[in-house]
Amino acid sequence: MAQNDVLRILLAQLHDFDLEPRTIGSSDYPVNTPLWEVLRLARHCAGGLVLGFTCFEATDGFDPRHAPIERITKARRFPTPWNHLEAGILFGLELPLLVFREGGEAAKVEGGIFDLGAADVFVHTMPDAPLKDAATEQSIRSLFLRWQARVRARYYGENALAAAAR
Repeated sequence: MAQNDVLRILLAQLHDFDLEPRTIGSSDYPVNTPLWEVLRLARHCAGGLVLGFTCFEATDGFDPRHAPIERITKARRFPTPWNHLEAGILFGLELPLLVFREGGEAAKVEGGIFDLGAADVFVHTMPDAPLKDAATEQSIRSLFLRWQARVRARYYGENALAAAAR
């Protein structure tokens, strides 16, 4: 339920800036394999929003990503692998990215695109729902304002070039 509340907050920001969210299975329905559909859809977008919600949480076990293999002793959160695939496609298409990950200081979604320095984008912590105060709401709005400016520049820049070529 909390993830849906946060999703509504972020989608409202897209709506406030007149940006259209496009997602496989919600706004667009696949006719090919999912990965091809993500690529097809991304080619028609001017920006990408990656939402790293917790898909799996481990509180015990071993993490083979480190050498030597380390034992998990505190909660670790992991996103869906699709976040990494989608982010890679969007990054490869050089689209402006806005990346959020779930979790506070104790346990954040981690791995891939959510690792610091994995891409040339800042990874933001998702806001809590409901938004705590006007300052938090304003900081989210400011973040979306800056990102949507880059998205619009990409969209209108490419469309202007295509129109000039006609």
